[in-house]
Amino acid sequence: MAARLGSSSECCTLKKALNKLISKTSTSPRARTHSEPLYVISLERYGRDPDFEIRFPDVISMSESLFDATITDGDCKIRVSMDPSVNRLISKNKLHCGSVIRNVEFSRGEDNDEDGGSFHVCNLEVDRLCGGDAALRALSSVNVRSIPWMGGNSNAGPLRARRSSYLPLWNNQDFYGEVWRDTPPSEHGPEEDDSEDGREDTRSTVSLSVIRRRFLNGSRRFPGVLCVRILHKYRLMYYGKTDQKCECPYKAELLVGDGSSSACVVLWNTLCLDWLRILQPGQVVKLSRYRVKESYNSRSGQESEPQIEISLNSRNPPAQISIIPKNQISPDWLLPDLPHTFICGQELPCCPHGHICDVIGVVIFIGRSERVRSQADGQRSELEEYRWLQLEGRTSDRPIMIKLFSTSQPDIQSRIYPMALLVSTRLKLIRSAMDRSTSFEYLTNTSLTQVYCTGTGSQPMMPYKGVRPVRQFLQWLKQVDEGSMLERAVIGGYFSYPPLPVSLHTFMENRQGGAGLISGGEMKLECERMNYRERQRFTIQCVITAACYHHREDSGRTQYTDLPSAPLSPRVPRQRQGSEPHRTTMKRKLFSSGPTTHRKRLAPPLQPPAIEEDTERDFSLFDGAMEFLVGECDNDSSDEDDDGDFSTPPTSPLTSRLGLLRVAIETLPRVFCYERRHIQAAAVGMQANSFHKLLPQRELESFSPASCYTGYFTLTMRALSDGVTLDVIFLPAVPGNLHWTSLPLSHDNSWESVLSHGGFSPHVPPPSPADLITKADQLTNQRLLCVLEACALGGEKVELVLNRAFPLR
Repeated sequence: MAARLGSSSECCTLKKALNKLISKTSTSPRARTHSEPLYVISLERYGRDPDFEIRFPDVISMSESLFDATITDGDCKIRVSMDPSVNRLISKNKLHCGSVIRNVEFSRGEDNDEDGGSFHVCNLEVDRLCGGDAALRALSSVNVRSIPWMGGNSNAGPLRARRSSYLPLWNNQDFYGEVWRDTPPSEHGPEEDDSEDGREDTRSTVSLSVIRRRFLNGSRRFPGVLCVRILHKYRLMYYGKTDQKCECPYKAELLVGDGSSSACVVLWNTLCLDWLRILQPGQVVKLSRYRVKESYNSRSGQESEPQIEISLNSRNPPAQISIIPKNQISPDWLLPDLPHTFICGQELPCCPHGHICDVIGVVIFIGRSERVRSQADGQRSELEEYRWLQLEGRTSDRPIMIKLFSTSQPDIQSRIYPMALLVSTRLKLIRSAMDRSTSFEYLTNTSLTQVYCTGTGSQPMMPYKGVRPVRQFLQWLKQVDEGSMLERAVIGGYFSYPPLPVSLHTFMENRQGGAGLISGGEMKLECERMNYRERQRFTIQCVITAACYHHREDSGRTQYTDLPSAPLSPRVPRQRQGSEPHRTTMKRKLFSSGPTTHRKRLAPPLQPPAIEEDTERDFSLFDGAMEFLVGECDNDSSDEDDDGDFSTPPTSPLTSRLGLLRVAIETLPRVFCYERRHIQAAAVGMQANSFHKLLPQRELESFSPASCYTGYFTLTMRALSDGVTLDVIFLPAVPGNLHWTSLPLSHDNSWESVLSHGGFSPHVPPPSPADLITKADQLTNQRLLCVLEACALGGEKVELVLNRAFPLR
């Protein structure tokens, strides 16, 4: 499968196929490759436009997205557009960056049409027998960036729609690509005059209250220059629709204030590309050549009194924005300070549901990236990406749980890892009652939420450095036992919060309009429709027909039947499982947020040049030894470590079975490894869209499962409705386990109690797995209402985890 470097153009698969389309003597509108492999080295998404039916007259597509790809044979590469018929392969992550494709059918637009003669992939076959790492193996000795483009160049923008930029691959809330500036536009060229006659700078500043009064009095005359402080920054909004021709359909909002009032500033379209990444809360900006409008909340009746918004456009008129340095801010402007409402974990139970607050803490857990459907009333829901975080602060006995959705800060959120200091602002408190006396709290986003994290380059823009709660937190941090905190740090894996009730009656009362009971066939159909990393909760009536326990040592290994995997990235030397753990004693201050000197270890030529990896042996000092529990994974796998089972899972047709027979590597939480934190953060994230970010599929296995994980049960269930077989993972909560915490309720540790409580009783020693398996006959003919968490892990893999199972009397 090695790429054919240095071969002649006559042997180049891409050139042989595409030259047939370029040739004037060709009579066929299409050309096809055959068994020769091609490799997908980038995949980019964008929204379709009203010309979709012209470009794809024979396609009926419900998807609002189109995709461009870069493919190579090792000799040359080319950017192509993908036919919408393959969108489903991409959304299921069956076709992804690093895939091997064969029998690719190409077509070509005319040189004088809107597509500029670009190439289009009409059909393809994904070669799954080669294994997910085939492209990494084949191109291991190739500098992919240096492979020449066929034709000598590549178009920079979307090929089959009038859009100015690409979208992120897995959500619509982040920005993506190099078109989004990270420096002000004025630094790239001469600044334009502020008005047609060049005299606008002579105008004096005006206050927001004066502008509002003039607007409400009917005046539409240009009122002057605004000098305001940015108080909050909203999440980016992409409003592109299939029936709109706007090339840059973005909207970004800022809440600003001066000494007299506050108002919303709206950046439209290309101004978002120029300024979104640059403008941050706390900055003072000068605005001119803007328009004044009635605010959206006033127009929609959400505000009792009329308010204004400041609208900034790239034309009619072109708005002028400049950031005022701190030494040029006049005290006469009486600008407001940034509002903040920091609270600690101990204060959360005293706050009402819906309370808005800010938090600061040390990240001790960050989960894998997942997606859920948004709850948009009257609109087609879209997938939103989120991760679970757990923070420890000054009241470490009460950690803070955060369900963090995208905040339009992908460069920060994709690099959050344990042991980093994190500030998150404008979060909303959600209280979930398990029963009348017990409730659980967690925080989640508002449209104004912003995240700042050490190690991501966000410290210089952090506007809360000097406030008292932050100073108190940093003072507390000096006395923290960092070694103990590091031992508790966990990354990735399955996680569910808040806990569900332990009674069927309370669960049914608290469903809040969720989906009702579902049959096995309906659940299978719903799971087949799920997109990559989409998560859904189902309730279904089942009986358990088999149970089996798998030790921790058995779960860390996965059996492979495809070709050898691509080599892993450079890593710290590891011991094989079962041997004495490799102990490394070093001194390091993990909580330093000041400037540091990073020494990066470059990957050898045969490795994917993807994620930066830091050794930082001389980073800074702290007292204490740190132990990194990492062990090498064996390729072989057997069931000899099982304590036993009370029944052999029955064989059934593939069409009537759902779930995984063994735990997936994405399901297990992992020990946090500080040396390889960037690799680890990428390994638990979503599928990469470019080759230089790609990791071997087994990279996640190079990190040992976290100590909170001791093993798992596999339960074979039969749906009472139609007999569909479900293979389900059960990860019971154990007393003392900080990751899957037991509920503070006593029970007898019978199968019925363990399943309805989601784990073992915290007041008595838990039974051994062997004892529990020997008592599995308690489940015989027991009808259960099961709450299952389903997550599509990519391809055909659907993870089913049992959250609760309530007995039906």
